Amino acid sequence: MVLKNLIKARKSPPDNSLSDDAALVATHLLPGMEALPTVVLVLDKLTLKIAFANPSAEAMLERSRKQLAQTAWPELFANADELVTTIASIADHRFNATHLDAVLDRPGREPLHVHAIVAYLEVAPNYVLLELFENERHLKTDREERIHDLTAVNKQLIRNLAHEIKNPLGGIRGAAQLLEFELGARERDELREYTQVIIKESDRLQTLVDRLLEPHRHPHIVGDVNIHEVCERVRAVILAEFPRGLTLERDYDVSVPDLRGDKEQLIQALLNIVRNAAEALRERISQGDARIELRTRIARKVTIGKRLHKLALDLHITDNGPGIPEEIRDRIFYPLVSGREDGSGLGLTLAQTFVQQHDGLIEVESKPGCTEFTILLPFEG
Repeated sequence: MVLKNLIKARKSPPDNSLSDDAALVATHLLPGMEALPTVVLVLDKLTLKIAFANPSAEAMLERSRKQLAQTAWPELFANADELVTTIASIADHRFNATHLDAVLDRPGREPLHVHAIVAYLEVAPNYVLLELFENERHLKTDREERIHDLTAVNKQLIRNLAHEIKNPLGGIRGAAQLLEFELGARERDELREYTQVIIKESDRLQTLVDRLLEPHRHPHIVGDVNIHEVCERVRAVILAEFPRGLTLERDYDVSVPDLRGDKEQLIQALLNIVRNAAEALRERISQGDARIELRTRIARKVTIGKRLHKLALDLHITDNGPGIPEEIRDRIFYPLVSGREDGSGLGLTLAQTFVQQHDGLIEVESKPGCTEFTILLPFEG
């Protein structure tokens, strides 16, 4: 917490540019707060007006110090009443410090969930300290819930869509075959090209529908799975497909235990992700400097879908490609969304489905020059 730094800050000379409040400047606290990376606000305990905000606070709240001094709490926080009551309790010396969760309103964007620490300042009794931290756990849980809900909707949509496509598709193919059979010998040579187009395109669409239904067709076969055997199988397949220009590095933690799961599904999930990375690296492969890394670690006390797991597999797939296009970055796990013109847009959808069938989660971070997929799979349960 920032209070430890405040003791050191008292030795610093006053800087009258940091605040217009002479009493606060005289405490010599502000230079130390100014340099802190955490978000710090100092409030007048009577009026609750903001007397000081460090640069980190200005950045998070997206307002200058002067603007913050003139801003009412309801303009900043969705749950302003609760926060004001807590600050008032600190000011009345009911307790020296407490904490609570708050929701920061951001016009035009999603609200930001923060964790707030409110503390009484002994060296500045007329003021209250407010420190804010982005609530990463809440954001992560919220993102996981959205992904889970999206997957459930996609699953139902895919089943319904595949059923609606499959029945008429069989009729179209059968009609084309009958038409080809009824054609005379002379006509067959001239028109066979058209009936073959219908048959081949019907087969292509049938294959697409089969891939859409793949995760839901086969039973979930559970057994002990060595994740490094999975990684090595995928590595061998990818290097066979891309024998030159691609380096597939390994960084394995040999202490990672076996997990319970369907080995073939996990191989397919990882293969889809690594193959996508390799396809995105084609330009670098032609230059000879394409790189993909597989890294395994053990994660402890991991929350997946609101459930806390003591241990989980933490598998990272990192490449040095161009990154995921920004316009599809939030939709890459949607069916039929692809960053390549010749892509089917099913690889990552299937990977997400297989991982979720193991009570796991896939996350992705991407920027030009580095894309990293993270697969979390719990060891127990």
